[in-house]
Amino acid sequence: MLLRLALLLICLAALPLRAEEVVLGLSSDKVRITATFEGSEILVFGAVKREAPIPEEPLDVIVAIAGPSKPLTVRRKERVLGIWANTDAVEIDSAPSFYAVATTGPLDEVLSRVEDLRHKVSITRAIRSVGAPAGIEDAQAFTDALIRIREDAGAYQLLEGDVVLDEQTLFRTAIELPANLTEGDYQTRIFLTRNGEVISQFETSIDVRKVGLERWLYTLSRQQPMLYGLMSLAIAIAAGWGASAAFRIMRQGG
Repeated sequence: MLLRLALLLICLAALPLRAEEVVLGLSSDKVRITATFEGSEILVFGAVKREAPIPEEPLDVIVAIAGPSKPLTVRRKERVLGIWANTDAVEIDSAPSFYAVATTGPLDEVLSRVEDLRHKVSITRAIRSVGAPAGIEDAQAFTDALIRIREDAGAYQLLEGDVVLDEQTLFRTAIELPANLTEGDYQTRIFLTRNGEVISQFETSIDVRKVGLERWLYTLSRQQPMLYGLMSLAIAIAAGWGASAAFRIMRQGG
């Protein structure tokens, strides 16, 4: 860790001159999902390069990591004639499979609403929902429900105050990635803000891929779904037979 920070500081002098800009590092830019994958922690750290003395106004840092986005349908269940049934539904045009925002302070203090609208940093802004059916007046409630469900699952995270900023120059934070990650490129954005305004931005990505047995099963399920289904059925039958045989042996032994 200390060696990486030292290398970042050495690299500062080699970069083009700007008022303030980010030099970023990641503990790993690759996450490999195996059959025993239980999640991972990504350490994001970096430094701020300057060509002038540190301004008196304090600096803030925001780290945002977003997984692949896709459209989805959010449905509302209501009790109809004593039975829970799907009633209304809203189409979400695009929602990240994973989204985490870590900041040096409360998000509404380190980023203005205008800048949030421009850069789509907050969880609500990261979800794009253009419209809803005319008969649904509380469309925002569907987006709120999606956020709440994914927050409970650890897929959406708001980590206010989790970015440590030392001497207005070195910053670091750690973000937990859950076990049920979606494959793809995870866009990582770093924002430097002052008085709620973005003064610099840096982007990179984390590559998340299935490997080994997990990759083979995933590919098989997509390319040969019938064979995958037959194999799953055979495994289920074998497991059931094995459990039954073990139970009979235990009874005979008793």
